[in-house]
Amino acid sequence: MTPSVPAPSATTPSAAGPADLLITGCTALVHDEHEEIAFVEDASIVVRSGVIEAVTREARLPDAALRIDARGQVAMPGLINCHTHTPMVALRGIAEDLPAEEWFNDFIWPIESNLTQKDVELGARLACAEMIRGGVTCFADHYFSMDAVAAVVSESGLRAHLGEAFFSSQGAEGREKSLDFALRQRGGAGGRITTALAPHAPYTVDDADLAAAALAREHGLPVHLHAAESRGQTDTSLARYGRTPIEILQRAGLLDNEPGLLIAHGTGIVDRDLSVLAAASGPVAVATAPRGYLKFAWGPTPVRALREIGVPVGLATDGAASNNSLDVWESMALTSLVQKSTEGDPRWLTSRQALHHATLQSARAVGLGERIGSLAPGRRPDIVLVDLSGPHTQPVHDLAATLVHSARSGDVKTTIVDGRVLMRDRVLLTLDLPATVRELVERLPALVDRGRGRRIQEYDT
Repeated sequence: MTPSVPAPSATTPSAAGPADLLITGCTALVHDEHEEIAFVEDASIVVRSGVIEAVTREARLPDAALRIDARGQVAMPGLINCHTHTPMVALRGIAEDLPAEEWFNDFIWPIESNLTQKDVELGARLACAEMIRGGVTCFADHYFSMDAVAAVVSESGLRAHLGEAFFSSQGAEGREKSLDFALRQRGGAGGRITTALAPHAPYTVDDADLAAAALAREHGLPVHLHAAESRGQTDTSLARYGRTPIEILQRAGLLDNEPGLLIAHGTGIVDRDLSVLAAASGPVAVATAPRGYLKFAWGPTPVRALREIGVPVGLATDGAASNNSLDVWESMALTSLVQKSTEGDPRWLTSRQALHHATLQSARAVGLGERIGSLAPGRRPDIVLVDLSGPHTQPVHDLAATLVHSARSGDVKTTIVDGRVLMRDRVLLTLDLPATVRELVERLPALVDRGRGRRIQEYDT
């Protein structure tokens, strides 16, 4: 591995009795005082009272209720999936090689009209199992029947940022349901659940519902929505309204929402939008899910331009119906590669920059930048241990490059959220995966029936 780098965040563990969790012998991914990625070899991580107490190379370590020997493994902050639709794993591969309008109108929205709360529960449980096994410790979900998803989050042990999606075609009831969910579930699952108001998108939500930004401010809620998903959407918006989707959000007051705004995709963000975003008085972030854009032949999220104006860009997968997986490792590698190709510059995005997007920038995108995203004292212990002993990751000349371009989700050996081990040695400890798959498969014929002539919405951009 690479030579060890002293970690400015490392501290000496206290002598206040046994720790809750002690991870020893790992190489720890940390951030220095400039937020640059660094690695500390032969490190130990001490967790006490619900937070990371120390990342240290001290020889004297406290006893612990649980001790994990992580020799030969990399400890890093858990990955964050900044935008997905977990129940859509049930539709993985249902509609392939189609333009977005056919994908939505002929397949996805007719099928989603069949969804029951049980379908949502089973899809969310399968998705959570997939993410735990892939080293994702937190996800931002935007879907329907979100009480069922919140229950699965509680069961699984994951951390989540949840929003009940709504369309203006639902009338005022949709907006009210989204607000009610956000207020009831905020702080749920022992504090692991945060919530957002979740209008679907400017092309499915009218000005009156977008003005629900005032509701978000009143209740201290962030907003999570789709916007400028493609350049085609932006061009259509300009032709119809004389404004880009980002300018529509500005007019609605969403860019000034102090609790924050998370924009999914943003591949249609254009030059005129950058000054608008830079002038936003509320924290704005973008979630990028490059695999889906490649499938739909959309352009990339302008990561470099957003970074230059201080807008965090977190990594995401979108739903598995469009992306086919919830693999954030793949999103990290593709983000780096697509940006190099788009910019015509092999020096951008570097592996260390990609790791920054996967850790601190993703944490900021979901409003948790002060709690997770870094292995540092005072942070919540969301930690994954990655085994790099496989032939596809050896030898290691550049550890950052190995993590971004060689490691796979299957290399995650242990997943820990809030100090609780959810998977150890590749064994899921909180979810029954075979039972979930059996029950979901039994329900699929009724779910995928498109012969009922219903559609939850019309895709018209």
